[in-house]
Amino acid sequence: MSQETASSVDTATFGESAIGRYLDDLAAKIPAPGGGAVAALHAAQGAALVAMVARYTTRAKDADNRPVIDRIIDAADAARTRSLALADADAAAFTAVGAAYKLPKDTDEQTTARKAAITAALLQAARVPAAVVAEADEILSLAADLLPIGNPNVVTDIGAAADAARAAATSSRLNIAINVTSLGAEQSAEFGPVLSRIDELIARADTVYSGVIEAIER
Repeated sequence: MSQETASSVDTATFGESAIGRYLDDLAAKIPAPGGGAVAALHAAQGAALVAMVARYTTRAKDADNRPVIDRIIDAADAARTRSLALADADAAAFTAVGAAYKLPKDTDEQTTARKAAITAALLQAARVPAAVVAEADEILSLAADLLPIGNPNVVTDIGAAADAARAAATSSRLNIAINVTSLGAEQSAEFGPVLSRIDELIARADTVYSGVIEAIER
């Protein structure tokens, strides 16, 4: 971001705020949060950056683009809310996988029930990062729409948003893959289309990023 702006948090540092507690938990030897929550938060941050740039593009000179800007703001805010919810969903899904593996298997009935519970938990644990990929897709589309019309004083934040969306997608690919390896072919097939899209998302993120570099150097 190339211009000075006032923060809404003037008295607390990042380390003193809730993010400090989150990072403490992330660094701790506890099951969650982990990489899945990080991926979702990458998406949330990307969406927030897009929304911020759009809000800085509401000057009088931007009047002709206001309908597009308003759409981007609404969509980015919604993507941020969904992505934050996915961070919580990932922690819940990871916990459920651990609980399923701890189920008893002393009888045939218990073994069958345990296997079904594990499969259901793994499917949910893969579906959450798949949903994060969808959010990354949305954020990249919004960033691409915003780049040609966004306030040039904050154009670098569009590049940062694209980077965040890219990280959300690539991290989610890892989290989908680790869960899919323990599923059967029929269940794994559900995630083929999502996984095949990620390289395209990476290319789109790189295109937005390159567009930002070009805008800076003009």
